Amino acid sequence: MKAFKLNIVLVILVLISGINSIYAQDEEEQIRYYQMEPLDDSLFINIQSALFIDPPDPKAEIVVDLRDANNQTISIKSVLYPFLAVPPELRARIITYPFKLNLEEDINYGSVFTRVFQKIRISKVAQPPTKMQISPTLGYINPFFQLQGGERLGLSLKQDVGLSLGIGTPYSGALETNMMEANFHILGVKAGIFSHIDAMIEAMKDQNHNNIIVSEGFQVNYVIPFGNFFEFGYLKATSKIGEDKRRRYLSSNEGTTVLNTDSTIKYQARIIDNEQSYLNWEFRYPISILGSTRGRAYVAQYLDEWHFGFALREASLAGSTFDFSFDGMPGSKYREPQYNINILVQKIMEGWGFSAFAIGPSASISRLDSGGIGFTKIFVNLRFKIGTSL
Repeated sequence: MKAFKLNIVLVILVLISGINSIYAQDEEEQIRYYQMEPLDDSLFINIQSALFIDPPDPKAEIVVDLRDANNQTISIKSVLYPFLAVPPELRARIITYPFKLNLEEDINYGSVFTRVFQKIRISKVAQPPTKMQISPTLGYINPFFQLQGGERLGLSLKQDVGLSLGIGTPYSGALETNMMEANFHILGVKAGIFSHIDAMIEAMKDQNHNNIIVSEGFQVNYVIPFGNFFEFGYLKATSKIGEDKRRRYLSSNEGTTVLNTDSTIKYQARIIDNEQSYLNWEFRYPISILGSTRGRAYVAQYLDEWHFGFALREASLAGSTFDFSFDGMPGSKYREPQYNINILVQKIMEGWGFSAFAIGPSASISRLDSGGIGFTKIFVNLRFKIGTSL
């Protein structure tokens, strides 16, 4: 108990130190050597266009050095340019840019605990969503394709007419389901088909008892025309999985069925086929936190299961750019409660891949075969950015 109280005191001291640093930033002298946090896509693109960098990267690492009046420079992805090469209007915006990482700051033994707090500015923690995010007919447009789960990649053919594609369900974690879907969008209506990629559930041979296995079918959804905050729809499986394939899907050797000592079923993966149908809905609110280019918080019912969570795309904190999402399934008539976490880190490649590619862990927490609580899945997830930020 004493150790627990000591830990609480230490956490409070660290939080107080971080909060003091946040308010102290407004009283600092002018910063002369700093990295610009990637929170203004248009400014970052304009700076690079002025220096003939093609293609420009809205999340590029830009470092400004104004310490020597006779040799002021700006570095973009480690390439150095004279600061005077930037047009005067852009130079003024760079100098007055509010979101700077001070590269002259003092580092001490406590910085490992307080540095992240020192970089957070209250004014940038939460911002209004973009116009595209709140449109009931254009909200599907999305330049991000996540390999497993997450929002669908949305491609516009002409404004509110377009296509979307996704692997997994919008709420699933890594290696949780064999589902894939393709949809057509027009005026807030989404109509499409779903099928299966069995390789997505065959990569692991244990802890698969919370999987969702689907056959083939269709879905129709509609976003009510008062903002992109409520979507409802209908999903139906139109084909039946054959008995031989069903036995293979639910084999204990595949980890999809867990037996008790008396050979009765303890846990088993869920199969959706043979004319099963469901009414789905999602209540969501578009958000932009930590400069994220796309995000949402939501509550939903999907395939007769409850979900809640949030997702951020290209959030920025202390010089890092990352995606972060969380989905909670607190209750289900078919499966054990489950909580999925995705962290995808950007800026790990060079050239055009600098902002186009992100990689990181995807983890699922649920009930294990043994009956305890733990990580049922930990796997690598990928995200690709196809096009510019919205």
